[in-house]
Amino acid sequence: MNIVILAAGMGKRMRSALPKVLHPLAGQPLLSHVIDTARTLSPTRLVVVVGHGAEKVREMVGAPDVQFASQDKQLGTGHAVQQAVPLLDPSVPTLVLYGDVPLTRASSLQRLLDAAGTDKYGVLTVTVDNPTGYGRIVRNANGNVTKIVEQKDATPDQLEIAEINTGIIVTPTRQLEAWLASLKNNNAQGEFYLTDVVERAIEAGVDVVTAQPDAEWETLGVNSKVQLAELERVHQRNVAYALLEAGVTLADPARIDVRGTLTCGADVSIDVNCVFEGNVTIADNVSIGPNCVIRDASIGAGTRIDAYTHIEGATAGAKVVLGPYARLRPGAKLSDEAHVGNFVEVKNATLGHGSKANHLTYIGDADIGARVNIGAGTITCNYDGANKFRTVIEDDVFVGSDTQLVAPVRVGRGVTIAAGTTVWKDVGEGELVLNEKTQISRNDYVRPTKKKS
Repeated sequence: MNIVILAAGMGKRMRSALPKVLHPLAGQPLLSHVIDTARTLSPTRLVVVVGHGAEKVREMVGAPDVQFASQDKQLGTGHAVQQAVPLLDPSVPTLVLYGDVPLTRASSLQRLLDAAGTDKYGVLTVTVDNPTGYGRIVRNANGNVTKIVEQKDATPDQLEIAEINTGIIVTPTRQLEAWLASLKNNNAQGEFYLTDVVERAIEAGVDVVTAQPDAEWETLGVNSKVQLAELERVHQRNVAYALLEAGVTLADPARIDVRGTLTCGADVSIDVNCVFEGNVTIADNVSIGPNCVIRDASIGAGTRIDAYTHIEGATAGAKVVLGPYARLRPGAKLSDEAHVGNFVEVKNATLGHGSKANHLTYIGDADIGARVNIGAGTITCNYDGANKFRTVIEDDVFVGSDTQLVAPVRVGRGVTIAAGTTVWKDVGEGELVLNEKTQISRNDYVRPTKKKS
């Protein structure tokens, strides 16, 4: 089977310099959703027809299994498919999809393919309450499709038809080139309509069959930011309901955004306004507080993530406590039972079993052992303005508040670092390290007061 995806349109109503098919839905371009669905059908050839913003489209979705055809002038859907014909295998059918219709399920497309087989012309249709603006499916007294008429070309009687054309068709490929070449543009839009091919198929004695999707939203396209926002909510609702069916507890299914793949174990609880991006895996018995953002991360069983925590490119073991207001940046690896508290940032660093950094701390480019306590205000000074260096803190170290560790530096097992210490030399096991200071008190000091104006 060939699959052709039409993606040449400008999308003027989007009011954006970005090509319409590249506007994001659930974190990836509209066109990428269509390509991903197409791949599940295992096409032998996958062709994307590009036009407006072609270079950017090629850059964003280019892949070894994707071929591109160019429609330099947008003269209608029939003209667009015509540009792809030289790249198609004529011995197998061709399925035509649209780069701005992102939510069509593969199961609905397979239903159409099964109905059409290898020699019939298949049209995906849907019956709607308000068909205004769509092409109508015209049938004869026997229920057979005779033609598809566009809204602007329809008679008053035809405008009453509730069955509409989605634009998605499957056709025998060998005859397609001749059918497309015979199209005329004597219509209200002055374009070559792919919908007119159905009449050519009927004239050629090819059976025309139809199939309908499971849900109307599968056929909805995007022509404006309003429609994009509406489809985003449809998609997120579908994702939320799937999570609920899988046993995940959602405080409010309307207030979760998944922009990638979210895999959850048993008894996971997610509070409101959480965003998941990329590939996120959450193990059993994890609770996630409100307003968290988690991207490309793995969270171990029994971990608690409190409100406003941001995690990216990081892993957390079992029974970890994170937040509120914690930040794990790429390369952060937390072992079981580690604690990272409010306003603590961890980047490219490991925390061993049971280690804690509960307040106002930056840990970057560091290897921290087990059962280490990091006091409030501690900083690993890992950057000299040109290069970054690592800090190593071995097991059972106590780091007092307001400590600076100037990398590269190693702190041995069991060391105690006094509050306010700057550590710039290696410290041996079991030592106490501090910077000597002199405290001065005076009893003749008078605190200044504000002058009266």
